[in-house]
Amino acid sequence: MPRKPRMYLPAVPCHVIQRGNNREPSFFTRQDYLFYLSCLGDACRRYQVAVHAYVLMTNHVHLLMTPEDQEGISRVMQSIGRRYVQYINKAYQRCGTLWESRHKASLVDAERYLLSCYRYIELNPLAANMVKHPGDYPWSSYCHNAFGHKNPIITQHDLYRRLGTTEEERRSRYRALFLTSLADEDIHTIRSAALFSMPVGDGRFRAQIERALGYSIGQAKRGRPFSKSGDGSD
Repeated sequence: MPRKPRMYLPAVPCHVIQRGNNREPSFFTRQDYLFYLSCLGDACRRYQVAVHAYVLMTNHVHLLMTPEDQEGISRVMQSIGRRYVQYINKAYQRCGTLWESRHKASLVDAERYLLSCYRYIELNPLAANMVKHPGDYPWSSYCHNAFGHKNPIITQHDLYRRLGTTEEERRSRYRALFLTSLADEDIHTIRSAALFSMPVGDGRFRAQIERALGYSIGQAKRGRPFSKSGDGSD
């Protein structure tokens, strides 16, 4: 059965998930996280892809990115895959597959879901009961987006910039988004779209994507049940 093509479009944000093979750990020490972020930054600069939010969990990674061209994200993920796997195999004297064979990628309806995707990504450590506050987790973009901690990887999306006229106003309003739980409906939409690499959006958005791609992408199947007790680590 042929693989379903991934969907990428210039200037359309995309939620990318990369998982460890068999859900096994992909990060073991602080240096591993730092090297992955170095690989991510280098590849995004080279292939002109903007990163808006990310989280590096023990056995998976979430990235929210916008490419300048249709091939940018694929090239970024290929570059990271080569460099990071070589590094891990050498550092830990291992061989074989580190990541699942294919990363998941979901185009995002920015006006409706972009800031929800920011929150979904940066709340992963809370949902996994690893920390009590997103700012306590060192391997995400939250402290940059919420407090302005220096992070050269991150590029503000236009929707983020619309939160305020000054940097402090944007950060304050961004922090305020995390004072309430992410809606169950949004969690389900983001998670289900990620599961099947389908767009995060309604029928109108899917129709726009189909026109831009030039082919039908169908409908997402029913996803796994979402947790009502939190935002879910996924």
